[in-house]
Amino acid sequence: MMKKITLLLLLLLSSQFALSQLVINELDCDTPGIDDQEFIELKSINPTTQEIVPNFPLDGYIVVLFNGSTSGGDSSYFRIDLNGSVTDDNGLLLIGSQTVSPLPQLIIAPNVIQNGADAIAIYQAPISDFPDGTVATTTNLIDALVYSTNDADDTGLMALLGETVQISEGPGNNTNSIQLNNDGTTYTVTTPTPGVLNDFSGNQHNPITASTDQEQYTEGDVVSIVFTSETPVANDLTFSFSLDYGTFDASDYTGNTTVTIPSGQSAVTTTISITDDTLDEGDEEFVISFTDLQLPFIANNYILRRVVDNDYVVANYGIPTANPYPNPNPNPLVVQSTQPDGYYDPIDGLAGSNLRQALQDIIADPTTVRAQTYADVIDILKEADVNPANSNEVWLVYTEQGRAKLDYQYMGSSTGKWNREHTFPRSLGGYGSIDLDEISDGKDVYWTTNADSLRHANSDAHALRAADGPENSSRGNQHYGQYTGPSGNLGSFKGDVARSVLFLAVRYNGLEVVNGYPSVTGQMGDLATLLDWHRNDPPDDYEMNRNNVVYTWQLNRNPFIDHPDLVEYIWGTHSGEVWNAPLSTDTFTSETLRMYPNPATDRIHISGIKNKYTLTIFTAEGRKITSNTSTGDGYINLNLSAGMYLVKIDTETTTTVKKLLVN
Repeated sequence: MMKKITLLLLLLLSSQFALSQLVINELDCDTPGIDDQEFIELKSINPTTQEIVPNFPLDGYIVVLFNGSTSGGDSSYFRIDLNGSVTDDNGLLLIGSQTVSPLPQLIIAPNVIQNGADAIAIYQAPISDFPDGTVATTTNLIDALVYSTNDADDTGLMALLGETVQISEGPGNNTNSIQLNNDGTTYTVTTPTPGVLNDFSGNQHNPITASTDQEQYTEGDVVSIVFTSETPVANDLTFSFSLDYGTFDASDYTGNTTVTIPSGQSAVTTTISITDDTLDEGDEEFVISFTDLQLPFIANNYILRRVVDNDYVVANYGIPTANPYPNPNPNPLVVQSTQPDGYYDPIDGLAGSNLRQALQDIIADPTTVRAQTYADVIDILKEADVNPANSNEVWLVYTEQGRAKLDYQYMGSSTGKWNREHTFPRSLGGYGSIDLDEISDGKDVYWTTNADSLRHANSDAHALRAADGPENSSRGNQHYGQYTGPSGNLGSFKGDVARSVLFLAVRYNGLEVVNGYPSVTGQMGDLATLLDWHRNDPPDDYEMNRNNVVYTWQLNRNPFIDHPDLVEYIWGTHSGEVWNAPLSTDTFTSETLRMYPNPATDRIHISGIKNKYTLTIFTAEGRKITSNTSTGDGYINLNLSAGMYLVKIDTETTTTVKKLLVN
């Protein structure tokens, strides 16, 4: 008899699921601010009676979002796989970001859902049927909603999905949602009801909210966590939680992760101690997640908190602002170039276009040079743009400040975040994202590339920098000279960005740096400004370190960091002259020593000496005027009247005298 009853129940359940249909119950496509409260809510029902079917498994179903704009072409731009998901006791499945309350059963990034005229559709099909750019179709379609924010009807999209109406949520930045009525065919636009049946019927839930005493902690701190139920609990409620997230695990904290809200009360407080270890593992984050809540209790929020690692490393060289613009006498480099022996040998003895071509042959050599994805650049910048004062931060170009590596802008608002800045803007260069560019696959997965692979300029780390999000937007695609950085900064980035742009102009065919502010694709300005920035802000340890790091990924180097004088031989005062690499010791000859410009006005540049030397200036009659001791390439400021002078340069082993004409 028991077997027959069990079999009958199984048959009834199978019959119920066979009659079930999944529908779009509610959509909030636009919210005030950064759209982080958007959500999609699905409901499982009996299509004949419109009755709710609770706990319905969604294996085999997908949600597809279609872009109805002219550029979108009524095609797919986002897909959600429902495999493994189950509707709740009210037949609902809430899909949204971690900022939606109650916490959705299925999490997507914020600001994904477009405003319209667009569409959301449910299909019973594999997700592979809808790669991005797939035109909307009724094949295997279960339900669809064409919606807008007061946009004109997209009749083409409606026809593709077999729909006859387009529902408007209201004007932009509205506080409404589109809700399916109980008749299963009409909609109401009203105040959002995420996680609740639109008519407020059904089983009532008791959300549990977690809160902490701070938003950021340091290793060794104690975290006070309060769990609060919306209404007092009828019986003792015992539940567990976890803090594990990413690399943060049980080894990083101690304390009891099981708590009890006593009967008749609505809150319990517990404490967790963050382990103060001696490992430099970088800043980490933890998430307070409920591990065993049972209905009618549900998670009401998502709590992400930061733990600052106090074991960060300080580099043996200073931050870039230690060398502000102008910086004619930089300190000797601590970080040495990791260029292989003979790396630049092919350019010796060349001049003009032959010199430039030989440089390109080195830095665009298809047999060695690698191109990485645009997503890989995030990891490259975390290493290459590391803040010398704190290894857990990146150093931001333009705003000249450190920012936690964890604060990368993946989605949403850029305020307080950092992102990737193209020093040679994409819109000026004529290159953009390419297939697979958003896949981070590491150093050992790469594209073969050459001088004609302009598409790879999009992800060339020599010309990408970590930048403050809002400042990146402020720069836009302005040429340098039009854009000079935030007001009041020290300009320590100027030589860096000049050398990165000049690198691209040699690395890729189709790119050039010219005077002025051109509007021709592939051209960028202003060359005169960039040459001035290069001369007055020579490479420092920070820039040499990033050159070394990028080399480990791309297997090419920026020659204008390793040999700053090369800029003069291609675009500047020595253009057209024969290049010979400076010697690596303090021994030099009058041929290898370079002093320019000559005639000069307010400064001269000395190159070709790698070690310590003393430079003394005399009048033509032999009267000593000034003396400076320096190391390596650099600038000497002049405060001299017009006329002829003698410049004596002494090292431990060699002395030379050169004439200098001051205008």
